[in-house]
Amino acid sequence: MKTLSIRIYGMTCATCASHVKKTLEKGGAEDVSVNFATGDTTFRVDEKTEKKLPRLVEEIGKLGYTVAPADLPAAPVAFCKTTLFRLLFCACFTLPLLLHMAWPDSALADPRLQFLLSLPVYLAGLVTFGRPALRSLLHRMPDMNVLILLGATAAWAYSLAGMTLHAGHAHRYLFFESSASIITLVLAGRYIEERVVKKTSSSIADLVRLQKTTAWKILFNRRAEKIVAIDNSLLQVGDRVLINAGDQVPADGCITWGEATVNEAMLTGESEPVYRRRGDTLTGGAHLESGAVKMRVTAVGRDTALAHIVELVRRAQNEKTGMQQLADRVSAVFVPAVLLAALATFCAWRLLAGVPFVDALMYAVSVTVIACPCAMGLATPLALMVGMGRAAGNGILIRGMRPLEACTRIRQIAFDKTGTLTTGEPTVAAFASLENREDELKSLALALEKHSSHPVARCIATSWEGAAPVEMAGVTELRGKGVTGFTAGGDAVFIGAADALKDAPPFPPGHSLYVARNGEVIGWIDLQEKVRLEAREVVEQLKRLGIRPAILSGDREGPCRTVAREVGIETVFAGQTPERKQATLKEMMRTAPTAMVGDGINDAPALATAHLGISLSDASRIAVQQADMLLLDASLKRLPLALALGKHTFVTIRENLFWAFIYNAIAIPVAAFGLLTPTVAAASMALSNVFLLANSMRLKFKKVI
Repeated sequence: MKTLSIRIYGMTCATCASHVKKTLEKGGAEDVSVNFATGDTTFRVDEKTEKKLPRLVEEIGKLGYTVAPADLPAAPVAFCKTTLFRLLFCACFTLPLLLHMAWPDSALADPRLQFLLSLPVYLAGLVTFGRPALRSLLHRMPDMNVLILLGATAAWAYSLAGMTLHAGHAHRYLFFESSASIITLVLAGRYIEERVVKKTSSSIADLVRLQKTTAWKILFNRRAEKIVAIDNSLLQVGDRVLINAGDQVPADGCITWGEATVNEAMLTGESEPVYRRRGDTLTGGAHLESGAVKMRVTAVGRDTALAHIVELVRRAQNEKTGMQQLADRVSAVFVPAVLLAALATFCAWRLLAGVPFVDALMYAVSVTVIACPCAMGLATPLALMVGMGRAAGNGILIRGMRPLEACTRIRQIAFDKTGTLTTGEPTVAAFASLENREDELKSLALALEKHSSHPVARCIATSWEGAAPVEMAGVTELRGKGVTGFTAGGDAVFIGAADALKDAPPFPPGHSLYVARNGEVIGWIDLQEKVRLEAREVVEQLKRLGIRPAILSGDREGPCRTVAREVGIETVFAGQTPERKQATLKEMMRTAPTAMVGDGINDAPALATAHLGISLSDASRIAVQQADMLLLDASLKRLPLALALGKHTFVTIRENLFWAFIYNAIAIPVAAFGLLTPTVAAASMALSNVFLLANSMRLKFKKVI
């Protein structure tokens, strides 16, 4: 199965999204997710269904929507076709119509003038709502446009008939202002919705814009280098590029020459520039503030870190809670149910209560106008766009709805020590060779550790990079234990923790690492680590949030206790293999919802097991893949904010969904009982969306910690 992403323009409510979803599912697509607020649509297809994709796109087009690639920006729209223009146009005619209610004896009360004022508004409504309403009816999938057009048409047509047939006392039959106000108020709500959705989705748009830039590609010939400007989308892995001060990094790569200070704020949320030199990596989208470098491209297009982040955020925004899935199912049958409710309202008032036809009609119109399927569809995506946008702007990547829900329940958090609470850059404090052959000890340690990405391995490889090389026939990393291999001469060599050397002859205890050859210890290495500057403050913040911290590490008891005292943690689980680490975490999870923060290969099982797995951006690839939440600035300082933002985003989603259900559950019966005019009903419907927008926007500025 292959996952595809497209963007669909023209959807106006949750019912529209339901129609698109049904069309794709009928064509064979699976796991379809449609976000009508942004138009982002993802689904999975097999090879057979992928071949039918053009026909599926055509079917969606017949519904009245436009399909475009997910990464293609929307085409500019002429102002005369925008919602704002239509709103201003309709408002110019609707306001005079409403004024006659304040001055009933003025010339504005003339039925002919009211007809002339309402006609342009009604025609604008036909253009805006009529075409999509007709298409939805032809496909037997009535949407919200049907409700709006039905209410406006009923009021306008009845007024026209009253003016024509009852010229002497036509004022008793005139509801031109109701028809015009329905159209104008719905357009006002739709315009506000468009504006806020555009603002709340700006974080992704900013990241997408970072993917497009100019690259200065280096071409080599016999005499000299030649620099040419090309679009970064044309770069290929292995290309060499020049990046000067002020330029944007065009792709992921490794510096081969030069040094620079780099601003990675859009990726990490950290405004302080970082120093980069030869051998360091650069991430596409970052900006060089000073210096100049040459870089070898290591990833382009969809393989870059930035593209990966954009895709993860999009997927997360399209995920549904159980409550939102219920709202989607309700939305699918919402419009037919409202039409039946309106018909029942008319019949009950006219046939059972015996009220005049005009009153029964207005009560029915109020029912069609006040119903709001948009609220149920907007509840989740609006809160997600604001919450995820704020998180992304602060260098926090949250992978979907499950982590958000977990953030509301976390009561304890387990930290790995090396590379998480500490800087991950230990130094060699002391070492000794039991055979007085220190050069051989260094050579064997270097030959093994240069094949590992663990912070301890990088430390030794960097410290002893000048040691004589030893040719290795094979090297294997043992998760949480060390590295083992065979020399070209056939010797079995090992470097790692004492636990992996149980069958070895006696050796001096208490050291960080041991080097063994053919099962016998030939030397030891002691390391010392520096605790992260922000670690103690982060631990204190977590305690204030009611979250109990603990250390869950594969290192020895002594170093773990030392770090625990320095950062203020009382609970320590030391000497944990990956299997024991996972088992210990399960025990913790039985007592309270638990998060795990780790960065190494040995942390991957625990990260996958925890209620919430959290990793840093400079962690091993497998740790990053297993984490539910990623801190992009490679530090812990935003961990409390990440947990608080996740919690408040999920709470906002629940508030929005509660309001959406309650609004419709109360508003439709109130309208059916004749307590609202069509104009008030239209205003209420528009205000329901405005309430959701305002409640979601609070997340952008709300103090969460």
